[in-house]
Amino acid sequence: MNDSHFAAKKRVDHIMTAFFRFGAWFAVLLLIAFVGYVMVEGCRCLTADMLSFTEKGLFNTLYLVFLSLVFSAVGGIPAGVYLAEYAHKGHLVKGIRMAVETLSSLPSIVVGLFGYLVFIVIPHSEWNMLAGALTVSILMLPLLTSVTEDALRTLPESYRLSSYGLGASQWQTVLHVLLPAAFPRIMTGLIMAAGRGFGEAAALMFTAGMSTDIRWDDWDLCSPSCPLNPLRPSETLTLHIWALRTEALEANANEQAAACSAILMILVVSFSLIARYLSYRIDKKMGGN
Repeated sequence: MNDSHFAAKKRVDHIMTAFFRFGAWFAVLLLIAFVGYVMVEGCRCLTADMLSFTEKGLFNTLYLVFLSLVFSAVGGIPAGVYLAEYAHKGHLVKGIRMAVETLSSLPSIVVGLFGYLVFIVIPHSEWNMLAGALTVSILMLPLLTSVTEDALRTLPESYRLSSYGLGASQWQTVLHVLLPAAFPRIMTGLIMAAGRGFGEAAALMFTAGMSTDIRWDDWDLCSPSCPLNPLRPSETLTLHIWALRTEALEANANEQAAACSAILMILVVSFSLIARYLSYRIDKKMGGN
């Protein structure tokens, strides 16, 4: 009886192991198939000019993601530090966590309408990159807050006790010990947030605009054609893809959309690899290697 019971449990264990392994490999194969399809279809129509940094859609995408990361990091990382190190249990903390969770589940088009109202209508402004970056940073904010809080909470308690034992205050412990130790995980959050920014379209339609008129010989920040002016309209690659697939104003619109999709994929993968390499180097340096 015991042998048969043990054999039955072993069979169930093998079945569940196979099931979980199938789920893991299915996710990997699905990702490979998706990336492969986009890259194969897009690279057929890709030209060297489209990969140039001076290409308007490419530059606008990189610039907008950079601004969005700055704004979201300024708000999200301190919020995560507060929840992990300073906040005490109570209704206020529960309310903050509920607000963060609710914000992370909002549809991007709703956030886009909010950004349109706050950053365009109320200040009587035109479509501009700054409004788009602020709107996208709202979508990134809950992710960075949650990742920062989890990264700090998972650190060994000995980090804090050792720092306090050396006479450091709480803010010195957070700034010089905990945040550097949690940086690799925070960098992962920044990568995930950047991926959200690279692929965002709905929120930008109402804020960043669908046109771009920049000149690479104009570096007056107050000029509407200056590339670094954040107060100019800026069509990103995602918006350009959406316009190509819906309006089809050009004969080769489908081919251009496929090429832009491949460029976006290259951007996301490249950013992820570079960020992970920097995180690895910083973590290795901190470890004394």
